[in-house]
Amino acid sequence: MRAIFIFTVAALFSLNAHAGLNKWVDAQGNVHYSDTPPQNVKTQSVPNVAGTGQAAAPATYSSKSYVEREAELKKSKQEKTEANEKKAQQEAQAEEKKRNCTAAQHNLRMLEEGTRIVTYDANGEKTYLDDAAREQRLSEARKAASDNCN
Repeated sequence: MRAIFIFTVAALFSLNAHAGLNKWVDAQGNVHYSDTPPQNVKTQSVPNVAGTGQAAAPATYSSKSYVEREAELKKSKQEKTEANEKKAQQEAQAEEKKRNCTAAQHNLRMLEEGTRIVTYDANGEKTYLDDAAREQRLSEARKAASDNCN
């Protein structure tokens, strides 16, 4: 029990004994560490890894209130939601354009193959496209393919 008490006291005192640490190399090339830098020798400050002795926050720093932080959080959540919605909308538009491109290419291929194209009129009767209607649909299919497949 006594050993634990002595160890605890020694550990507490060692935490308070932290001082700035300097590093320098002498004329013979030996590296030295000390809390007091020598005269007329260039020293290098060793960083504090213990986390003690660090600079405090500036005096002009004022923390934000709970209401201000809550408002900022709501604003950032809203911005994220809007960005996600915009991204989803863009992805949906890209997917639709891809489907339209595929359909336009298929339609163009069908018209260019030269097979007879059958259409049905308002009465449900079968009619064949003549050359002028075929050329018109072919130009429309080419335009649709160029619009959707870029």
